[in-house]
Amino acid sequence: MEPAINSILARMQPLLSYSQLKALKQVLASELAPSAPEEPDLLSLFLTAKEVEGCSPRTITYYESTIQHMASSLAKPFTQIESGDLRRYLADYEESHAAGKVTIDNIRRILSSFFAWLENEDYIVKSPVRRIRRVKTAVTTKEVLSDEDLETLRDSCSTPRDLALIDLLASTGMRVGELVRLNRDDINMHERECIVTGKGNKQRPVYFDARAKLHLQTYLADRADTSPALFVSFGKAATRLSIGSVETRLRNLGRSCGVPNVHPHKFRRTLATHAIDKGMPVEQVQKLLGHARIDTTMHYAMVDQNNVKASHRKYLE
Repeated sequence: MEPAINSILARMQPLLSYSQLKALKQVLASELAPSAPEEPDLLSLFLTAKEVEGCSPRTITYYESTIQHMASSLAKPFTQIESGDLRRYLADYEESHAAGKVTIDNIRRILSSFFAWLENEDYIVKSPVRRIRRVKTAVTTKEVLSDEDLETLRDSCSTPRDLALIDLLASTGMRVGELVRLNRDDINMHERECIVTGKGNKQRPVYFDARAKLHLQTYLADRADTSPALFVSFGKAATRLSIGSVETRLRNLGRSCGVPNVHPHKFRRTLATHAIDKGMPVEQVQKLLGHARIDTTMHYAMVDQNNVKASHRKYLE
């Protein structure tokens, strides 16, 4: 490239001054010099791969924001990030955000997934997260809804929709994302079951009790709209309920009747706890909840301590 530029300058020398030749040389060098190949957008490629794997839009958004925050904080190309960089980032994040150990370990898991993908795709030799161990978190017993809490919530319902909403969550243990995607046609009243689409777009049957069936029938008979959605908003629009609107409605119902911390996931945890407490095999509870791993089921389900005490006396004394 340099000989060609010099040849052009030699031919233009009679026509241009020294300063003009110098400027021409800079322009030619800038325009004709070979450009370095652009780095691929590794984050976009990773997110596309997760989308193909079946991750939900919410999960992909969470992955994207977490990895982007790390990248902007370190200000280094992904292929140059080392274990020490990530350790400092996690420590700084924990301090600056007053984050708990569970949050920090969730970030570590997302970064581990990203850098493991980079390693598998041969963008890096070895994932820097390999040397960062899982963050130890305290195991806490989370609250469940008592039978009295459930009856209090039912008594506070002023509409058939809210009553059907509570009973369907309580008897199936489905995720709130699965609930809001249900359509009327998904409900099999005769068999008292429905097919929900869970994480990874995996479908599974869930089952509801007779009380939920009766309240669903009352609610659907009371509707005059033509929306296919199972649960819709009030008014002429009758739009499908969103996850946020279900969470807000349950929280307000709990506040109105004095039941604290009511949210959709609490119904799921309650069902798992009661099922295991009453002797349902944990493998069946796993299928019911749609968990890929059984240790996730055990994390959700907290066995009643009184029954543990009774079993100790029965089997070990």
